[in-house]
Amino acid sequence: MPTPRETILIALHAQLSALPATALRGDVLPERVPAAGLLILRDGEPGEPEVTLSPLRYHYQHRAEIEAIVQGATRDATFDTLCASIGAALAADRTLGGLCDWVEAEAPRPVDLPVEGAASLKAAAIPVILHYSTADPLA
Repeated sequence: MPTPRETILIALHAQLSALPATALRGDVLPERVPAAGLLILRDGEPGEPEVTLSPLRYHYQHRAEIEAIVQGATRDATFDTLCASIGAALAADRTLGGLCDWVEAEAPRPVDLPVEGAASLKAAAIPVILHYSTADPLA
């Protein structure tokens, strides 16, 4: 049975998979970027939890990242649409079906990446903060 952390990351990946862009989890950048864009979910860092006693709970602000990548002549518009669709997907269910207390994304910091012999890529890492609590830091 997966831990609450893994269950939350699975749910976030499923939410991203519903978007038109291809959504991967923890994979390397493939040779080709699909026309609708590519999302790669990185598990990120749970950080140092706040702890409450009676009952014992560990409260995390887990920082995952979504790498958003687009390519092509209309990459600026495609990137903007992709980022907006990520925001809309997260806003539609801020608790990931009740698994999380709250999910929020931070603004992307896009960069243009030249590709030899092909159209350049536009990419950004979008931090996503997952607020959740567990009874055990290893659970």
